[in-house]
Order: sequence, then C-alpha cells, then structure tokens
Amino acid sequence: MNRPTHLPDLPQPPLALVGHRQEEPPGPVPPRAGQAEERPAQGDTGKPTGAGRDPGRPSRQDGAAARPASQDAALRAELQERTADLQRLKAEYDNYRKRVHRDRLAVGEIAVANVLGRLLPVLDALAEAGEQGEVTGGFQRVAEALHTELGALGLQPFGTAGAPFDPLVHEAVTYTPDDRLEEPVCTAVLRQGYRVGDRLLRPAQVTVAGKPAAGA
Repeated sequence: MNRPTHLPDLPQPPLALVGHRQEEPPGPVPPRAGQAEERPAQGDTGKPTGAGRDPGRPSRQDGAAARPASQDAALRAELQERTADLQRLKAEYDNYRKRVHRDRLAVGEIAVANVLGRLLPVLDALAEAGEQGEVTGGFQRVAEALHTELGALGLQPFGTAGAPFDPLVHEAVTYTPDDRLEEPVCTAVLRQGYRVGDRLLRPAQVTVAGKPAAGA
C-alpha cells in the first residue's frame, strides 16, 4: 500500500509487542497505619549470641555477680571495724566512770579527814575533862552525841594499854626494859590516836615496855 504523500510527517510511537505490557519497577511499600516500623534491636548485628566474645573475659552477668560479693565483704569489714571502735569507746567510758567515782570518794574522804583533824583538840579536851570528873550532866550528853556523830563520819580511835607496839601507828614516849616480855607492849596511852578508814590522822602516844636492847 502506498503512503499518501500529502500528509505531514507525524511522530511514530515506539513499537511494542501485542499482549506484553511493560511494567514499572516496584517502589517501597508504605507502612501500615498504627504499626511501627520494625527496627533491629540495639546490638543485634545478625550474629549469634556470644559470637565474637573473648572467652577469657567475664561477661556482664559474671561482673554483676562479682560486684555484690565484693560489696558484702567490704560492708562486713567496715561493720567489724565500727564494732571494735564502739567496744573500745565503751571500755574507755567505763574506765573514766570508775576513775571519776574513785576520785570523788577520795576527795570526800580528804574533806572529812580535814574536818575531823581540826576537831581532835576538842576531843583531847573532853578526854582530859572526863579524867578529872568534869564531864557530867548535860555536858556529858553533849560529849556522847559528839562522839557518836564523829564515829558515823568514820572517825576511829585506837591505842589501848596492853596492845602490841606498832611503830606505824604508835609513838613511844618512854621505853622500859622488861625481860619477861618477848615483844614490846604498850603499857599506857598518853594521848589517843585516830584514823579515818585507812588514813592515819594522828598516832597514839604510848609508853612501851619490852626486852632490853642488844648490847645495852
């Protein structure tokens, strides 16, 4: 068939096979509404669990188990140290309390001894008046009450005739040789001695008799 010559040249469509449609490449599928895009978990690299781990290096679970054990040991050591400190502090406080109590007793005894020591001349005057028969009536009752109260404060008289002579508490005024005596003996008390507890206020003045001194 001859092509007419009076028609202008028109662009010709590309040739295509009948029954075969050229398809465009598929694009990305949009996510569904309300469904989050799935992402790989952090650390998920597609490798199996434990892949690439150093066999000689402890895992996180092993380190987590070791940390509490070390913390418990440190807490126990600190608890023992604090307990020892408290025990040492309690012992120091007990010693301090005992020392304070002992010092208070000593101060009280010294104060009482000083007062009683100032009253010894009064007792000597009463004893001398009693030897002369002047302590009678109401004055005698006053003297007895005074001795009672001083005894309640711890004043103890000592020194009696016939007692063994003790140079620690007796003051010998005279010494009479006597071959019949094995040990020195107080024959008479010239002035009464006094003590408060273990504290000597005044020795007793006595006359002593005993064996003659060697070479006398």
